[in-house]
Amino acid sequence: MPRKKKSAHGKGNYKKEKKERDEEERTDIIEKPDMDNERFKAYYQAQNLVPEDEWETFYDALRQHLPTTFRVAGSRQYPDGLAWHFNVPKKVLRKSPEFKKFHSFLVFETEVGNVSRQEAVSMLPPLFLEVEPHHKVIDMCAAPGSKTAQLLEALHAQDSVTATSTPSGLLVANDSDQKRTHLLIHQSARLPSPALVVTNLDASIYPVMKIAAPTGPNGEKRTQQLLFDRILCDVPCSGDGTLRKNMGIWKNWQPMDGNGLHGLQVRILQRAMKLLKPDGRIVYSTCSLNPVENEAVLAAALKSNPGMYFYLVNVADKLPALKRRPGLTSWRPSVDRAIDTSYASYEEFRAAQDGKENIATKLTEGHWPPADVERYNLPRSMRIYPHLQDTGGFFVAVLERRPAESSVRKRELSTPAEEEQEPKKPRLEQDVKEESEPSTPAIEADDTAEESAVPGNAFEQNTASDLKIEAVDSQVTTETTATKVPRKEKKVKEGNGGGGNFKEHPYTFLPPTDPILLNCMYVWIYPTNPHTLIQNCRERLSLTSDFPSSNVLVRNPTGEAVRSLYLANDLVKSVVEHNNYARIRLSAAGTKVFSKQEGGKASASAGAEPQFRVLGEGLPVILPFVAPETIITADLASLKVLVGSYYPLVNSFVEPFKSIAEARPVGSHVVRFPPGELDGAVLTHEIVLPIWKSNVSLTLMMDKKAKSALSLRLFGADITTVGRDYAQKQAVTAQGSDAQPVVEETDGGKTAMQVVQETDILDAMNE
Repeated sequence: MPRKKKSAHGKGNYKKEKKERDEEERTDIIEKPDMDNERFKAYYQAQNLVPEDEWETFYDALRQHLPTTFRVAGSRQYPDGLAWHFNVPKKVLRKSPEFKKFHSFLVFETEVGNVSRQEAVSMLPPLFLEVEPHHKVIDMCAAPGSKTAQLLEALHAQDSVTATSTPSGLLVANDSDQKRTHLLIHQSARLPSPALVVTNLDASIYPVMKIAAPTGPNGEKRTQQLLFDRILCDVPCSGDGTLRKNMGIWKNWQPMDGNGLHGLQVRILQRAMKLLKPDGRIVYSTCSLNPVENEAVLAAALKSNPGMYFYLVNVADKLPALKRRPGLTSWRPSVDRAIDTSYASYEEFRAAQDGKENIATKLTEGHWPPADVERYNLPRSMRIYPHLQDTGGFFVAVLERRPAESSVRKRELSTPAEEEQEPKKPRLEQDVKEESEPSTPAIEADDTAEESAVPGNAFEQNTASDLKIEAVDSQVTTETTATKVPRKEKKVKEGNGGGGNFKEHPYTFLPPTDPILLNCMYVWIYPTNPHTLIQNCRERLSLTSDFPSSNVLVRNPTGEAVRSLYLANDLVKSVVEHNNYARIRLSAAGTKVFSKQEGGKASASAGAEPQFRVLGEGLPVILPFVAPETIITADLASLKVLVGSYYPLVNSFVEPFKSIAEARPVGSHVVRFPPGELDGAVLTHEIVLPIWKSNVSLTLMMDKKAKSALSLRLFGADITTVGRDYAQKQAVTAQGSDAQPVVEETDGGKTAMQVVQETDILDAMNE
């Protein structure tokens, strides 16, 4: 076969052709006649998932393409007018010319964090968790991070339009897969928070974490276990509720996937119960329709709680517009791929095995409904079906822990029991083969999907440890224990979030008097004379004395130059300082706020002190601490110049901003742009942005994509350098198309470019 002639348009067209060819060869894109699975129908009809006269409607809904849904990100919560349902399938949205601009708009805004493209039912679990700014929260299976972002928004409910609050609470976002953890960190950076901690651990054996406790009667330092007010368990599952978007499941679905994951799901929920405070709340959720992964997990976890410390909460009055069905109380797991659901109980199943232990070990008693199933109030859980409101399938349950006040008082008056031991990873049966292993990759699953025994006294034996306070080990100092990890310690394999020793960059909190910290900010302090400053604040970004300088940390091995500074709240600092990271993989803590300014005259000078700049994503966090008199006020015309050019000269701006900028020293500055109008562009609310001033020019310190998104929203076109270059390349590629370049007048002169109008996007939405 002759080699295909190379495209005259070069590498760009080759990539486009390859992408189109790959999409044509994708196996998860199938036509509606192929959206059928006899095993699926046989299994779920046997479970009486929906009434018989509803089955066809339910099944047909699964075969329809899923609408596009997204929500407005920030410190505001769906469903208050901030989530949108667009009844166009993703494939049509991506391919159709009439929706091309709208699709680009969604991609752009999602990338910079202004929009979250998230399935409607996936938005539900954080809402039922009801997080408040003071809560200690953990998302046990957090990646890729859409629900984590919702939890962060709830923690930051007191944020303003321009500034981020510092909540007193904490969010620990955990995932067992290392690569997915990095994606989680990237997603979370869109809402910078000093209250965020990211860990890479197996949720089913999540270790005990410690925080500082009140000092002892003799002034000794003590620690206590970190217990959480709110826990989200959006566990790995078979994912058949996502059939409308993950169409490849149609070909490979079989019930043994759910059977194999049941044990892992139970262990994760049980571990969450151990980590919950009295009066705390857990939300358990899956994107599966299978009762073995849903109601059976709840029943097994609650059954292992003989003291009834936990119970399912009736949330029927929450989100009244949400159409839902109650959880099931009767189901029959399939014991093989042929959909044999003839066994009403585990005892009946074992009796029929006739001593075939290797088969019997694949299923456990927990796969079936318990004899006292009515005791657990399983109908209080919620099933979301696709035909009810044109969504995906989902399962949500809300559990709470009873206060147990009398037990608490009794423990306070008695000698504290031994602190809860670290959970041990269960041993798995080596002879469990193909039938108990999922035939398709589980949604967010790890490699411990087999069943393990549910201990009957799992909660009795550890209840007394909740209030345990112990003296700080003599080997633990006020320095972070992360710095004590041996330099040559072997690093854990990627993707393994449990066990082993970890080698991570150390977390070190700087003292407020550290030269690096002072050089970065020169804290604004008035001594006895209000007009006298300890440092010459005009030469650096000026922060007030309220700035929590003792909570600034760095992640640099000894001897390496500091390039970034992070800010954490008090609780995150306590977590960092009181835990041993030889056994806990801490991937991120706090949020990055300052970065070393590379290049330029200051950096080039031998022996010159390093200069730091405030990051665009970090500005909302430190803005409440910036001295108001140091913030520069500018107009919309100045913003347009900053957006339209990488390094506009100071003398290219108009007055009065020009004179103000000229008078400022080289370094990082904060600029406020009040509401205003310019040539049809309307800024409806104040925005505050960081800039860097060199000797002769200014730079808007924003990510390129964030700058383009701002330009599109404000000026109705991408007037950035990147946007203009892209438009010109598109015009060349079009060659003779009806689209003609538009001449846009800017302060820097006339530049030919093809613009994307915001009105076109709105027109596409209305058609």
